[in-house]
Amino acid sequence: MITIGFIGVGIMGMPMAKNLIDENYKVIAYDIDDKALNEIVDYGATKTKSNKKVADKSDLILTMLPDSSDVEEVVLGEKGLIEGVKQGQTLIDMSSITPLVTQKISKKLEAKGVEMLDAPVSGGQEGAEKGTVAFMVGGKKKVFDKYKDILKIMGGSVILVGDIGAGQTTKLVNQVIVGINIAAVAEALTLGKKAGVDPEKIVKAIENGLAGSQCLEDKAPRMLNGEYDPGFKIKLHVKDLNNVLKTTRELNTSMPLTSQIMEMMQSLINEGYDEKDHGGIGLFYEKLNNISLKNMN
Repeated sequence: MITIGFIGVGIMGMPMAKNLIDENYKVIAYDIDDKALNEIVDYGATKTKSNKKVADKSDLILTMLPDSSDVEEVVLGEKGLIEGVKQGQTLIDMSSITPLVTQKISKKLEAKGVEMLDAPVSGGQEGAEKGTVAFMVGGKKKVFDKYKDILKIMGGSVILVGDIGAGQTTKLVNQVIVGINIAAVAEALTLGKKAGVDPEKIVKAIENGLAGSQCLEDKAPRMLNGEYDPGFKIKLHVKDLNNVLKTTRELNTSMPLTSQIMEMMQSLINEGYDEKDHGGIGLFYEKLNNISLKNMN
């Protein structure tokens, strides 16, 4: 089997790396968080001391990092992957970043004879743990075909959506739809509660109709139970929406609903809810309407 370098073993990267180890892949790991790095080493990975060292010792390199600047630093910074990569290697970046940064990094790697796929995911921590996240992949088909089976170890859906950067664009689309859907669930359940109808019964009545969605299925119970452990943290969704809004400015695209959702989430962060699940938009509507969505029965 090939040796896989894995950089970024946080809330998403940790279970994904563990899934690879469970399939007997040799994993070379690095993270700036020593505690996280030691955990994955205890699970069976080999420890390295820098991003460059990961490139030195790996055939395939995977990254799962917080944002665009982090990926740029890991790949192009001092002791970055760019200093250790060899012709014929491939980088698959599973982070959620802007398409333009992905394309910039890809060009730098291409000059070194290194291929790249951008493969952001949707599905949150639970999906990462179960190996059921959805991969949205951009890049060359021949590179995608070569590594598709490895991605399938970590994901339930692995789809090539276009050239390099297309995966990131698709993830931005995903985050727009998810954010607006969560807000719609919270807003609608607030109406029902204000009208004196049990929100739990409303959910049961509509979940198999056109209003039914994965957002309704996953986020409504959080709102009705007042339980907002992530999941997917509000601060990470705000990061993704920041990338959406940066991209809209580059493309001169008007997205008023996205801007509204961004304001809601930013308001929650200002109140200290940044570590809560993004279903915490329900808390925004509770405060706005002086009502609790929590089921008191």
